[in-house]
Amino acid sequence: MIVSTEDRYLPTEHGDVFSRRWRTRHAHRTPIVLLHDSLGCVELWRDFPERLALACERDVIAYDRLGFGRSAPHPGGWSNHFIRDEAQRYFPPVRDMLDIEHFIALGHSVGGIMASSLAAHHPRHCQALITIAALAFVEDRTRHGIRQTQAAFAEPGQLERLRKYHGDKAEWILAAWIDTWLSDSYADWTIQTSAPTLTCPLLAIQGTDDEYGTVTHAHRIAALATGRVETLLLKGCQHVPHRERPELVVDAIAGFVGCLED
Repeated sequence: MIVSTEDRYLPTEHGDVFSRRWRTRHAHRTPIVLLHDSLGCVELWRDFPERLALACERDVIAYDRLGFGRSAPHPGGWSNHFIRDEAQRYFPPVRDMLDIEHFIALGHSVGGIMASSLAAHHPRHCQALITIAALAFVEDRTRHGIRQTQAAFAEPGQLERLRKYHGDKAEWILAAWIDTWLSDSYADWTIQTSAPTLTCPLLAIQGTDDEYGTVTHAHRIAALATGRVETLLLKGCQHVPHRERPELVVDAIAGFVGCLED
């Protein structure tokens, strides 16, 4: 049962970070921390965090990365190392302000890569990792999917969809995503750059019809883990499994975290 939701602005040296916590009656259990995708934010998780909190019987926390949603603009210095930067520079003060010693990292798309990076860089604090539609490398399908989305946002009125959630940061968000992933300098990127090994339990979820990547991504992420590994490949599902197959995804996550020791 959800007791309450709590919105907080977390003052950090890099700017204020907006967070939301879905509180349950099981505050003693390790919370799940959500990391959103390249165009996402807290609000775009929709009802997934509440469903997750109810099924897993533990608190769920989401935050807008700097430059996204209600958080402050990105402080600058965006580069091809933005995933590593989140783990090393921007997440630690957020964790400190939230006063959480241990956490379960769950990320969607690029958020899944960032969650993997958190697990790799903070092995004493990250008790488990869950990736949803995370990429492990840049393939032709990735570039094709991004170009199709780029063309869609060029249509009249489409950018307003982003402005609804990100305000005047929308143009920067779209450009940062497209310019990074389509750049020649990023063509050889692999997830090992940010997460060379994963020592915590791992659940990798991906749709077989993901428009940004084949199921090879889930297998490559799983290959990085040295301990317990589970994969869930959802037939006919595209890039947002938690929205397309919410019951299956939530049930799989609840079963996975239910085996953890808090």
